[in-house]
Amino acid sequence: MAQTAPAPRDPSILDAVLPLITLIALIGSSVMLFGLGAIDGPVQVALLLSAMVAALIAIKNGHPWSAVSGAGGQAVASVASAIFILLAVGALIGTWNMSGTIPTLVYYGIQILQPSWFYVASAMICAVVSVAIGSSWTTAGTLGVGLVGIAVALGVSPAVTAGAVISGAYFGDKTSPLSETTVLSAQMVGTDLYTHIKAQLWTSGAAFLLALLVFAIIGSQTQVADSLTTVTDLNKLGELFWITPLTLIPLFLLGFLSYRKTPPSLAIMLAALAGGLTAVVLQPEAVLRFVNEPDTAAPIAFIKGVWLAMANGYRETSGVADVDRLLSRGGMDSMLITLWIIIGAVTFGSIMEEFGLLTKLIHPVLRRANSTGKLFATTAVTAIGLNIFAGDQYIALVLPARTFRLEFQKRGLQPQNLSRLAADAGTVTSALVPWNSCGAFMAATLGVSTFLYFPFAIFNLASPILSLLYGITGFKIEKLPAAVQASGETTEG
Repeated sequence: MAQTAPAPRDPSILDAVLPLITLIALIGSSVMLFGLGAIDGPVQVALLLSAMVAALIAIKNGHPWSAVSGAGGQAVASVASAIFILLAVGALIGTWNMSGTIPTLVYYGIQILQPSWFYVASAMICAVVSVAIGSSWTTAGTLGVGLVGIAVALGVSPAVTAGAVISGAYFGDKTSPLSETTVLSAQMVGTDLYTHIKAQLWTSGAAFLLALLVFAIIGSQTQVADSLTTVTDLNKLGELFWITPLTLIPLFLLGFLSYRKTPPSLAIMLAALAGGLTAVVLQPEAVLRFVNEPDTAAPIAFIKGVWLAMANGYRETSGVADVDRLLSRGGMDSMLITLWIIIGAVTFGSIMEEFGLLTKLIHPVLRRANSTGKLFATTAVTAIGLNIFAGDQYIALVLPARTFRLEFQKRGLQPQNLSRLAADAGTVTSALVPWNSCGAFMAATLGVSTFLYFPFAIFNLASPILSLLYGITGFKIEKLPAAVQASGETTEG
């Protein structure tokens, strides 16, 4: 009679801590040695080596290699949609530059948006669009790219602009019923979607108003020393492209597809193809200049131009440094470093969660959270820590909601308190971590390092702080009805 394999052992505290110590040491070393260049490869190596340490601990505790590799495979599968969105955004940036869509946005934007209120306007525009379409990634990957380009041309800070874009995009994402993270926040704790959004507005609204105030103060102190560069940039853009509202057709198409709830990766890819077609029809000289093959027949050159812009991005050699830097971007290959970060991060996080290493760390802390304020602090720190160590906003959102849900109910707290806190600490802080899937996406898309925009992502910094203060003071903390507390019924509906 064949012997059955012994059951896997529960991890020890040392087992749970060792991968985190490894990750902290390796990421810290990579930043010390390589500076901002750490996210170009060294951080990815650190993530994968830390995932290997977690995998070896799982094997040591009796889990078969098939289970470990299966957890890694599930991790990659969980970010498949993010991978396709990233690749589509890369293609979109390339074709929208070539089609004149982004140059037209920049051309008009320079004339409309003044430096003194540029940051406030950027945050508000992105907030409105993100509420309408329910996607911070789509907002940042389209309007955000254009706004950062306008900032460069105006001579204002791209880092502050990126912070304003991210603040607006995440405010909209958190308060839109079309946002998948908003829906997920409500579902995970069993509360009504609009009850969650109503509760969310108390922290998100205050955090966004604070962000607008900070951006207004920064903008009021912003001075552009010389407008000659801006004039030169405008003239050069007009020479290189036909500046016309017709080039904004791909942007309106994307808005329409998002309104019709088309899957983001499909909507963005269709908008990228529309950008390519717009380039061929409206900007044939730009396409031919990009391909730079005088002996190639025009139809073939057009096909090659669109194909190359989607694959490798558009490249411009106008001789004006700021214009060339603005336009020479995009392509699916520009997202490969970011995908490397995402795969490493979610693999590490998945192994840590699957084999009980994260739970081992959380439960002892939960037992010490003997007040509402401490419970809120524990939940917030867990969500932020998961964004740092697991590298994925969905893990940082779902795991705290799943782990602390019963504890909130036992203490007589309405589920929307937890859904709001999980979103405030889990969803928005993801964009502040360079190796997190969201932080990597924002940095790659906007062309501004996470380290540079971090201090200016005011909304993302303020949201968890306000949510924690509400928990400590009891402000807008909703209680369960006494009858529900006494019966111990669940609140899921």
